[in-house]
Amino acid sequence: MRQGVRSVGEGTRIFPDVEACIDCGGCVVACKRTWDIGPGEQRISISTMLEGEEAAAGLNASSAKAIQQGKSPGETSIPMQCYHCENAPCVSVCPTDSLLKKDSGFVEVRDNLCIGCQYCLSACPFGAPQFPNADDGAAKLFGTGGTMDKCTMCEERQEVGKGPACAEECATDAILVGTSEQIAEELDRRDSGTFFNDAAMEIIFGEDAEVF
Repeated sequence: MRQGVRSVGEGTRIFPDVEACIDCGGCVVACKRTWDIGPGEQRISISTMLEGEEAAAGLNASSAKAIQQGKSPGETSIPMQCYHCENAPCVSVCPTDSLLKKDSGFVEVRDNLCIGCQYCLSACPFGAPQFPNADDGAAKLFGTGGTMDKCTMCEERQEVGKGPACAEECATDAILVGTSEQIAEELDRRDSGTFFNDAAMEIIFGEDAEVF
């Protein structure tokens, strides 16, 4: 497995090391190929902020430290996907219980219960929920978002001991997979920060945010 994949299976989390991301798009391609995702759809994307700008003096390639110090991080690329949050806001706002936080830690979409209301899209801070069929068939007729789709963290691959496709094929190991403790240890070993603020970290990791 890749260096970024520390462990797989029940209890694993997925989290980006923004210092390592180079916006190559390999994760997007890997996801599309693995799950046969069509044109115009994607379960992971790269969000680039302050494109072309330099960081504050002495903080180039140290985006998280710059943010923590209240200084400009310069151009920063962030792999954005479903982080299968411990305190998932999408689950709490779903009116039909289509979204489920499983005992294994994965956040699952139950297609047969989704009504396309898009409450989850409004609640998610990370832009994970997608509605690829919002303009098709009944969704177009009734003005709904269609059935929601998102990153599954390659749960099926993890069940057979493989890491998520995006993490396995990331050239710079910018997508970390493992327990909260393993991810925190790896970020510390790399001298990388967490980039997200305390509120976001609590959403993603719950009580485990304390280990970062």
